[in-house]
Amino acid sequence: SGFVHIKNPHLDSMEEDILYHLDLGTKTHNLPAMFGDIKVNSRCRSEAASPGPAGLSSPSSHSSAASLLRMLPWGTGFGCSAKGLNDQGSLGREHGMGIPSISIMLHELIKLLHHARCRDVTIIRIGTSGGLGIKAGSVVITDTAVDSSFRPRFEQMVLDDVVVRSTELDKDLAEELLACSKEIPDFPTLIGHTMCTYDFYEGQGRLDGALCSFSSEKKLEYLTRAYDAGVRNIEMESTAFAALCGLCGLKGES
Repeated sequence: SGFVHIKNPHLDSMEEDILYHLDLGTKTHNLPAMFGDIKVNSRCRSEAASPGPAGLSSPSSHSSAASLLRMLPWGTGFGCSAKGLNDQGSLGREHGMGIPSISIMLHELIKLLHHARCRDVTIIRIGTSGGLGIKAGSVVITDTAVDSSFRPRFEQMVLDDVVVRSTELDKDLAEELLACSKEIPDFPTLIGHTMCTYDFYEGQGRLDGALCSFSSEKKLEYLTRAYDAGVRNIEMESTAFAALCGLCGLKGES
């Protein structure tokens, strides 16, 4: 049917589902009327309201990025938030840094899309990352999000159980985005694995944190192994993003 599905039987017995961090609720707001036309969801930034969206200085007039230029602010809780006022049916939401932050946002966003009875939704996450063996300023389109051991999995503690979830992303969407990038001059883009870490400093091999328990030689050896495993960039959200999108049947790309 193309509708967004959620996998929580407890929601059916709730009098109202409060999307706390989005400042929305199923009784206080008419979510289908407000958001039922949404087809594309993308992380947004405050720069999206400027003449060029963040990272895109000269997008073509028909590019998906350009659709973020006309927005209606809504909600509080994650910074920038906007609903597109164009025929693309786009919605942007800032998610903050790290797995805990993006997980909170995605749980509530996916419930919003479900309650609004949105159909055929594509979620695209845009964010900064550290490149690995690629030209500075390149855009990496993720084919698979991997953990710090280069495995395509998201490991999470649920109560006192370790739950492991797949992190494969939509390969066709990745190829489609790569084709779109060719329309923009001087916009180096490639497809590769994205490694997700739980820490910005030691977890990503940085030598300049308050703590550092490894040598520069060990760092180089680790990053070389990561590159050989197909990793082309490192950040802190992609495994949670891929796992949640996959479990809820959403077409997603990061």
